[in-house]
Amino acid sequence: MAGVASDGQGKPSGWGPKLRRLAPGLLVCLAIAVVSVWLRNASGIAALNPVVIALLAGLAWRSAKGRQPVLDAGLAFAIRPLLRFAIVILGLQVTATEVLALGPGALALAVVVVGVTVPAAIWLGRLLGVPSGLAALLGMGTGICGASAIVATNQVVRAKDEDVTYALAVITLCGTAGLVLLPLLAGPLGLSPLSYGLWAGASLHEVVQAVGAAAAGGPEAAQSGTVMKLARVMLLAPAIMALGWWVARGAAAGGGTAKVQVPWFAVYFLGMVALVSTGLVPRIAIEASRFAVPLLMAASVAALGLSTDLKALRARGLAPLGLGVALSLLIATIAFVGVTLIGV
Repeated sequence: MAGVASDGQGKPSGWGPKLRRLAPGLLVCLAIAVVSVWLRNASGIAALNPVVIALLAGLAWRSAKGRQPVLDAGLAFAIRPLLRFAIVILGLQVTATEVLALGPGALALAVVVVGVTVPAAIWLGRLLGVPSGLAALLGMGTGICGASAIVATNQVVRAKDEDVTYALAVITLCGTAGLVLLPLLAGPLGLSPLSYGLWAGASLHEVVQAVGAAAAGGPEAAQSGTVMKLARVMLLAPAIMALGWWVARGAAAGGGTAKVQVPWFAVYFLGMVALVSTGLVPRIAIEASRFAVPLLMAASVAALGLSTDLKALRARGLAPLGLGVALSLLIATIAFVGVTLIGV
């Protein structure tokens, strides 16, 4: 038939056929994401993470209906390109000026908690028999910014879908426990509002968990906790680049090719941070990113849930959960010692 291009193998090419293949899976993921964000907003509970709701919804759908091949192309697009775009525009929410205002001591603490937690995750994972990819996901999720770091890290380590799902569940559980426990410990530990905020911002996994826990200490704690958490988010890109180098080196040691794949989405993330730090980005663009990022992240994680077989998830056992708990205790301890040494 005239007017239809071909890819040389008898298959139609062009945007029309591609969009038709992507549409079913993408529409399902976006629908789940919209409902997840709406539930968080309607409930008024900030700690009700739409990413977690979307993950649970995707898992429930997969359990009820099984694998649906018609969705596969859209799910793959949501897990890779859509997610990378979300990470890039996440950079619009972090400014270098805010982070530098913390001072050298607090900035050093942010670097230390990330620099220790991620390698510790891989080392402890080996002792516990946790696969290296899953251990890396747990380390990055604990050390940097929870679900966002996990799904971003998987662009480099390429863990199995069930490993990513398990890591998201563990990080959500541990971070929620921290959200409840840290405010109860501020008084007994004798922390000032500023110190407590820095501790919460340096310890907890998700941005909303860190900000929520810090806010329990008052306005000063909320401000210091939020900025400390943003300092950790800024480390997402360099940490992913370092992890990519580590993965390539491991491949070379195993007889593979030692080619370092540059995670360009991480580079673009830093570019967005630099751009927004100039003050030239319109406020409406920044607010649009605050709306779009949770929606796109939720859609990507919904795709992950729709792609995950729960039987494979159960086969991982309790060792990754133990690793996640150990890492959460480690980062909270390092952060507390660091805040004490800073002397704020």
